[in-house]
Amino acid sequence: MVCQECNERPAALHFTKVINGEKTEVHLCEKCAQDKGGLFLSNDASAFSFNNLLAGLLNISPMVQQANQPQQKEHETVQCQHCHMTFHQFLKLGKFGCPNCYVTFGAQIPPILKRLHSGNALHQGKLPARIGGTIHVKRQLDELRLQLKGLIEQEEFEQAAKIRDEIRSLEKGVSDQGGENV
Repeated sequence: MVCQECNERPAALHFTKVINGEKTEVHLCEKCAQDKGGLFLSNDASAFSFNNLLAGLLNISPMVQQANQPQQKEHETVQCQHCHMTFHQFLKLGKFGCPNCYVTFGAQIPPILKRLHSGNALHQGKLPARIGGTIHVKRQLDELRLQLKGLIEQEEFEQAAKIRDEIRSLEKGVSDQGGENV
């Protein structure tokens, strides 16, 4: 494939951009890519590192945009006592400076994880096939019990009764299959 700029040299860089479902492809040789201001090529291999990708994702979020506003200085003042990294530096780099940073910035981490992982901040992992069904039912029962507790506190007794019946049905199914008490 030939460079789309000079139409002379072979294209070494193939860049695809998709915006609102519209796909645009750019094919450039190394010289034309460098002439474009280095937008496409970088001599630094770390330019495309996972940390830079994560930092880019973090910087896009509205929460980070709010943190960068002048009135939001608490992230700037909180600093790891061990490595002296600020939360703003973490957002820029995409990685912590030391293990103590996880403790120092612990309160700010869950909202970022939720945003990055489509609302999930808890890793549940894969389950073994032979016992996965039982564990799945136990997790479902735990969720239903939490819902039941919330509904009772809100005095939504009719909905709570439906959830209670669903819990009993699941518990009966587990005990019928020879599972332990849940």
